Amino acid sequence: MKSLRFENQQLNVADVDMPRAAEAGEALVRVLVSGICNTDLEIARGYAGFQGTLGHEFIGVVERAPDEAADLIGQRVVGEINAGCGRCALCAVGDPRHCPERTVLGIAGRDGAHAEYLRLPAANLLSVPDDITNERAVFCEPLAAACGIVERARIDDGMRVAVVGDGKLGLLCAQAITAQTGASVTLIGKHQSKLAIAARRDIEIALLDELPKNLPRFDVVVEVSGAAGGFALALDLLRPRGTLVLKSTFHGTTNFDAARIVVNEINVVGSRCGRFAPALALLHKHAIDVESLISEEYTLANGVHAITRAGASGVLKVLLRP
Repeated sequence: MKSLRFENQQLNVADVDMPRAAEAGEALVRVLVSGICNTDLEIARGYAGFQGTLGHEFIGVVERAPDEAADLIGQRVVGEINAGCGRCALCAVGDPRHCPERTVLGIAGRDGAHAEYLRLPAANLLSVPDDITNERAVFCEPLAAACGIVERARIDDGMRVAVVGDGKLGLLCAQAITAQTGASVTLIGKHQSKLAIAARRDIEIALLDELPKNLPRFDVVVEVSGAAGGFALALDLLRPRGTLVLKSTFHGTTNFDAARIVVNEINVVGSRCGRFAPALALLHKHAIDVESLISEEYTLANGVHAITRAGASGVLKVLLRP
Protein backbone atom coordinates (compact mmCIF):
# COMPACT_ATOMS: atom_id res chain seq x y z
CA MET A 1 0.00 0.00 0.00
CA LYS A 2 1.05 3.63 -0.42
CA SER A 3 1.89 5.84 2.55
CA LEU A 4 3.42 9.27 3.15
CA ARG A 5 6.52 8.65 5.26
CA PHE A 6 9.28 10.58 6.92
CA GLU A 7 12.45 8.50 7.18
CA ASN A 8 16.14 9.38 7.34
CA GLN A 9 15.24 13.08 7.19
CA GLN A 10 13.43 12.56 3.90
CA LEU A 11 9.73 12.85 3.08
CA ASN A 12 8.41 10.51 0.39
CA VAL A 13 5.44 8.46 -0.76
CA ALA A 14 6.47 4.83 -0.38
CA ASP A 15 5.06 1.35 -0.94
CA VAL A 16 4.92 -0.46 2.39
CA ASP A 17 3.36 -3.60 3.78
CA MET A 18 -0.26 -3.52 4.92
CA PRO A 19 -0.55 -3.07 8.69
CA ARG A 20 -1.49 -6.16 10.65
CA ALA A 21 -4.75 -5.98 12.58
CA ALA A 22 -7.46 -8.03 14.27
CA GLU A 23 -4.96 -9.01 16.94
CA ALA A 24 -4.46 -7.67 20.45
CA GLY A 25 -7.72 -5.77 20.13
CA GLU A 26 -6.71 -3.76 17.06
CA ALA A 27 -8.75 -2.98 13.95
CA LEU A 28 -7.72 -2.41 10.34
CA VAL A 29 -9.16 0.80 8.87
CA ARG A 30 -9.24 1.77 5.19
CA VAL A 31 -8.60 5.50 5.06
CA LEU A 32 -11.09 7.62 3.13
CA VAL A 33 -9.70 11.09 3.84
CA SER A 34 -6.86 12.37 6.02
CA GLY A 35 -5.99 15.91 7.06
CA ILE A 36 -2.57 17.53 7.23
CA CYS A 37 -1.85 19.13 10.60
CA ASN A 38 0.86 21.53 11.76
CA THR A 39 2.31 18.63 13.75
CA ASP A 40 2.89 16.82 10.45
CA LEU A 41 4.81 19.86 9.22
CA GLU A 42 6.95 19.89 12.37
CA ILE A 43 7.74 16.19 11.95
CA ALA A 44 8.61 16.72 8.28
CA ARG A 45 11.10 19.39 9.39
CA GLY A 46 12.75 16.81 11.63
CA TYR A 47 11.78 18.48 14.89
CA ALA A 48 9.82 15.69 16.59
CA GLY A 49 12.11 12.69 16.23
CA PHE A 50 9.40 10.52 14.64
CA GLN A 51 10.07 8.24 11.69
CA GLY A 52 7.33 6.45 9.82
CA THR A 53 3.97 7.23 8.25
CA LEU A 54 2.64 10.68 9.11
CA GLY A 55 -0.91 11.75 9.89
CA HIS A 56 -3.40 11.53 12.74
CA GLU A 57 -6.56 13.20 11.38
CA PHE A 58 -8.71 10.76 9.39
CA ILE A 59 -12.01 9.14 8.60
CA GLY A 60 -12.09 5.59 7.33
CA VAL A 61 -14.00 2.33 7.05
CA VAL A 62 -13.27 -0.65 9.30
CA GLU A 63 -12.15 -3.62 7.20
CA ARG A 64 -11.18 -6.01 10.00
CA ALA A 65 -11.77 -6.01 13.72
CA PRO A 66 -11.33 -8.37 16.67
CA ASP A 67 -14.29 -10.59 17.52
CA GLU A 68 -15.40 -8.38 20.41
CA ALA A 69 -15.74 -5.41 18.03
CA ALA A 70 -17.04 -7.20 14.94
CA ASP A 71 -20.01 -4.81 14.77
CA LEU A 72 -17.59 -2.08 13.63
CA ILE A 73 -16.78 -3.86 10.36
CA GLY A 74 -18.08 -1.81 7.43
CA GLN A 75 -18.73 1.29 9.52
CA ARG A 76 -17.25 4.73 8.91
CA VAL A 77 -15.13 5.66 11.90
CA VAL A 78 -12.82 8.25 13.37
CA GLY A 79 -10.26 7.30 15.98
CA GLU A 80 -8.73 8.71 19.13
CA ILE A 81 -5.01 8.82 18.43
CA ASN A 82 -3.48 7.72 21.75
CA ALA A 83 -3.12 3.95 22.17
CA GLY A 84 -2.31 3.06 25.77
CA CYS A 85 -0.77 0.01 27.35
CA GLY A 86 -4.10 -1.15 28.81
CA ARG A 87 -2.52 -1.89 32.18
CA CYS A 88 -1.71 1.40 33.93
CA ALA A 89 -4.05 3.41 36.17
CA LEU A 90 -4.86 5.89 33.40
CA CYS A 91 -5.78 3.17 30.92
CA ALA A 92 -7.87 1.47 33.61
CA VAL A 93 -10.15 4.53 33.77
CA GLY A 94 -10.36 4.77 29.98
CA ASP A 95 -7.97 7.70 29.44
CA PRO A 96 -4.74 6.62 27.71
CA ARG A 97 -3.83 10.17 26.67
CA HIS A 98 -0.99 10.25 29.20
CA CYS A 99 -0.22 6.55 29.48
CA PRO A 100 3.58 6.40 29.94
CA GLU A 101 3.81 3.60 27.37
CA ARG A 102 1.35 4.99 24.83
CA THR A 103 1.88 5.14 21.11
CA VAL A 104 0.34 8.01 19.16
CA LEU A 105 -0.98 7.68 15.62
CA GLY A 106 1.51 9.22 13.20
CA ILE A 107 3.38 10.97 16.01
CA ALA A 108 5.05 8.45 18.34
CA GLY A 109 5.71 4.76 17.82
CA ARG A 110 2.78 4.09 15.47
CA ASP A 111 2.38 4.57 11.72
CA GLY A 112 -0.23 7.17 10.86
CA ALA A 113 -3.18 8.06 8.67
CA HIS A 114 -1.58 9.44 5.49
CA ALA A 115 -1.83 5.96 4.01
CA GLU A 116 -4.29 3.62 2.37
CA TYR A 117 -4.77 1.72 5.64
CA LEU A 118 -4.01 2.20 9.33
CA ARG A 119 -4.46 0.24 12.52
CA LEU A 120 -5.77 1.36 15.90
CA PRO A 121 -7.25 -0.35 18.93
CA ALA A 122 -10.93 -1.01 18.24
CA ALA A 123 -11.69 0.70 21.56
CA ASN A 124 -10.34 3.95 20.08
CA LEU A 125 -12.82 3.99 17.19
CA LEU A 126 -16.12 5.90 17.11
CA SER A 127 -18.78 5.40 14.47
CA VAL A 128 -19.63 8.48 12.42
CA PRO A 129 -23.32 9.34 11.92
CA ASP A 130 -24.51 9.14 8.32
CA ASP A 131 -25.30 12.85 8.17
CA ILE A 132 -21.68 13.88 8.83
CA THR A 133 -19.81 13.98 5.53
CA ASN A 134 -16.26 12.67 5.18
CA GLU A 135 -15.05 16.23 4.68
CA ARG A 136 -16.54 17.27 8.03
CA ALA A 137 -15.64 14.10 9.94
CA VAL A 138 -11.94 14.42 9.10
CA PHE A 139 -11.89 17.48 11.39
CA CYS A 140 -12.92 15.41 14.41
CA GLU A 141 -9.41 15.11 15.89
CA PRO A 142 -8.46 18.82 15.82
CA LEU A 143 -11.98 19.77 16.91
CA ALA A 144 -11.65 17.34 19.82
CA ALA A 145 -8.43 19.12 20.78
CA ALA A 146 -10.35 22.40 20.73
CA CYS A 147 -13.16 20.92 22.82
CA GLY A 148 -10.55 19.67 25.29
CA ILE A 149 -9.99 23.24 26.49
CA VAL A 150 -13.11 23.07 28.65
CA GLU A 151 -11.72 19.91 30.27
CA ARG A 152 -8.67 21.82 31.43
CA ALA A 153 -10.02 25.30 32.20
CA ARG A 154 -13.23 26.50 33.81
CA ILE A 155 -15.16 28.66 31.36
CA ASP A 156 -18.57 29.81 32.55
CA ASP A 157 -21.47 31.76 31.10
CA GLY A 158 -20.62 35.44 30.90
CA MET A 159 -16.84 35.06 31.08
CA ARG A 160 -14.59 36.84 28.57
CA VAL A 161 -12.31 34.57 26.53
CA ALA A 162 -9.65 35.51 23.97
CA VAL A 163 -8.15 33.10 21.46
CA VAL A 164 -4.76 34.25 20.14
CA GLY A 165 -4.08 32.88 16.66
CA ASP A 166 -6.31 32.63 13.60
CA GLY A 167 -4.94 29.44 12.08
CA LYS A 168 -6.86 26.19 11.71
CA LEU A 169 -6.80 25.29 15.39
CA GLY A 170 -7.46 28.84 16.55
CA LEU A 171 -10.59 29.00 14.41
CA LEU A 172 -11.78 25.67 15.81
CA CYS A 173 -11.01 26.73 19.39
CA ALA A 174 -12.99 29.96 19.07
CA GLN A 175 -15.97 28.12 17.61
CA ALA A 176 -15.84 25.23 20.08
CA ILE A 177 -15.70 27.49 23.15
CA THR A 178 -18.59 29.54 21.77
CA ALA A 179 -20.65 26.42 21.11
CA GLN A 180 -19.87 24.72 24.43
CA THR A 181 -20.15 27.64 26.84
CA GLY A 182 -21.96 30.92 27.31
CA ALA A 183 -18.70 32.84 27.26
CA SER A 184 -18.02 35.90 25.09
CA VAL A 185 -15.19 34.89 22.72
CA THR A 186 -12.81 37.18 20.81
CA LEU A 187 -10.48 35.74 18.15
CA ILE A 188 -7.26 37.72 17.63
CA GLY A 189 -5.15 37.21 14.53
CA LYS A 190 -3.20 38.69 11.65
CA HIS A 191 -5.39 37.73 8.68
CA GLN A 192 -8.68 39.43 7.92
CA SER A 193 -9.75 36.60 5.59
CA LYS A 194 -9.30 34.00 8.32
CA LEU A 195 -10.92 36.15 10.99
CA ALA A 196 -13.92 36.53 8.70
CA ILE A 197 -14.64 32.80 9.10
CA ALA A 198 -15.13 33.33 12.84
CA ALA A 199 -17.08 36.55 12.32
CA ARG A 200 -19.65 34.61 10.29
CA ARG A 201 -20.29 32.60 13.45
CA ASP A 202 -20.93 35.81 15.43
CA ILE A 203 -17.54 35.60 17.18
CA GLU A 204 -15.87 38.90 17.98
CA ILE A 205 -12.67 39.40 15.99
CA ALA A 206 -9.66 41.69 16.31
CA LEU A 207 -6.67 42.28 14.04
CA LEU A 208 -3.43 42.01 15.97
CA ASP A 209 -2.04 45.23 14.45
CA GLU A 210 -5.18 47.14 15.40
CA LEU A 211 -5.69 46.02 18.99
CA PRO A 212 -6.91 48.99 21.04
CA LYS A 213 -4.79 49.90 24.03
CA ASN A 214 -7.85 49.93 26.25
CA LEU A 215 -8.99 46.43 25.29
CA PRO A 216 -10.73 44.91 28.34
CA ARG A 217 -8.80 42.18 30.13
CA PHE A 218 -9.95 38.60 29.65
CA ASP A 219 -10.76 35.89 32.18
CA VAL A 220 -9.23 33.18 29.97
CA VAL A 221 -6.79 33.46 27.07
CA VAL A 222 -6.09 30.51 24.77
CA GLU A 223 -2.69 30.78 23.09
CA VAL A 224 -2.72 28.92 19.77
CA SER A 225 -0.68 31.23 17.55
CA GLY A 226 2.15 28.77 17.03
CA ALA A 227 4.61 31.62 17.66
CA ALA A 228 6.71 32.34 20.75
CA GLY A 229 5.44 35.93 20.81
CA GLY A 230 1.91 34.70 21.42
CA PHE A 231 2.79 33.89 25.03
CA ALA A 232 3.67 37.49 25.86
CA LEU A 233 0.56 38.81 24.13
CA ALA A 234 -1.60 36.35 26.05
CA LEU A 235 -0.21 37.62 29.35
CA ASP A 236 -0.91 41.20 28.25
CA LEU A 237 -4.55 40.29 27.65
CA LEU A 238 -5.19 38.44 30.92
CA ARG A 239 -6.73 39.93 34.03
CA PRO A 240 -5.03 39.19 37.38
CA ARG A 241 -5.84 35.62 38.48
CA GLY A 242 -6.92 34.79 34.96
CA THR A 243 -6.15 31.51 33.19
CA LEU A 244 -3.74 31.05 30.31
CA VAL A 245 -4.38 27.92 28.21
CA LEU A 246 -1.42 26.88 26.08
CA LYS A 247 -2.21 24.95 22.88
CA SER A 248 0.82 25.83 20.71
CA THR A 249 3.49 23.21 20.17
CA PHE A 250 6.51 24.28 18.15
CA HIS A 251 10.21 23.69 17.89
CA GLY A 252 12.40 25.75 20.19
CA THR A 253 12.07 27.36 23.58
CA THR A 254 9.79 30.14 24.78
CA ASN A 255 11.09 33.04 26.85
CA PHE A 256 8.59 34.59 29.23
CA ASP A 257 8.49 36.88 32.24
CA ALA A 258 7.77 34.50 35.10
CA ALA A 259 7.47 37.41 37.54
CA ARG A 260 4.28 38.57 35.78
CA ILE A 261 2.74 35.15 36.31
CA VAL A 262 3.63 35.23 39.99
CA VAL A 263 2.64 38.84 40.68
CA ASN A 264 -0.67 38.55 38.78
CA GLU A 265 -1.28 35.02 40.10
CA ILE A 266 -1.94 33.64 36.63
CA ASN A 267 -3.02 30.02 36.20
CA VAL A 268 -1.08 28.40 33.33
CA VAL A 269 -2.70 25.29 31.85
CA GLY A 270 -1.51 23.00 29.08
CA SER A 271 -4.07 21.45 26.74
CA ARG A 272 -3.37 18.78 24.13
CA CYS A 273 -5.83 16.08 23.06
CA GLY A 274 -9.56 16.06 23.75
CA ARG A 275 -12.34 13.50 23.65
CA PHE A 276 -13.91 12.72 20.27
CA ALA A 277 -17.53 12.31 21.40
CA PRO A 278 -18.10 16.05 22.10
CA ALA A 279 -16.51 16.91 18.75
CA LEU A 280 -18.76 14.47 16.88
CA ALA A 281 -21.78 15.94 18.67
CA LEU A 282 -20.87 19.47 17.52
CA LEU A 283 -20.33 18.27 13.95
CA HIS A 284 -23.68 16.46 14.06
CA LYS A 285 -25.42 19.69 15.12
CA HIS A 286 -23.56 21.72 12.44
CA ALA A 287 -22.40 23.97 15.28
CA ILE A 288 -18.93 24.33 13.75
CA ASP A 289 -18.00 25.66 10.31
CA VAL A 290 -15.23 23.37 9.10
CA GLU A 291 -15.93 23.58 5.38
CA SER A 292 -14.51 27.12 5.25
CA LEU A 293 -11.22 25.79 6.64
CA ILE A 294 -10.58 23.48 3.67
CA SER A 295 -8.11 25.13 1.31
CA GLU A 296 -6.91 22.33 -0.99
CA GLU A 297 -7.16 18.59 -1.66
CA TYR A 298 -4.63 16.17 -3.18
CA THR A 299 -4.26 12.47 -3.82
CA LEU A 300 -1.96 10.56 -1.50
CA ALA A 301 0.42 10.08 -4.45
CA ASN A 302 0.97 13.86 -4.34
CA GLY A 303 1.51 13.85 -0.59
CA VAL A 304 4.94 15.50 -0.61
CA HIS A 305 3.60 18.44 -2.60
CA ALA A 306 0.56 18.56 -0.31
CA ILE A 307 2.81 18.93 2.76
CA THR A 308 4.59 21.82 1.04
CA ARG A 309 1.29 23.50 0.26
CA ALA A 310 0.03 22.99 3.82
CA GLY A 311 2.96 25.05 5.07
CA ALA A 312 2.38 27.91 2.62
CA SER A 313 1.21 31.29 3.84
CA GLY A 314 -2.55 31.71 3.88
CA VAL A 315 -3.32 28.00 3.41
CA LEU A 316 -5.58 26.39 6.00
CA LYS A 317 -6.51 22.71 5.90
CA VAL A 318 -5.11 20.47 3.16
CA LEU A 319 -6.79 17.09 2.70
CA LEU A 320 -5.40 13.86 1.24
CA ARG A 321 -7.39 11.11 -0.45
CA PRO A 322 -5.84 7.66 -1.06
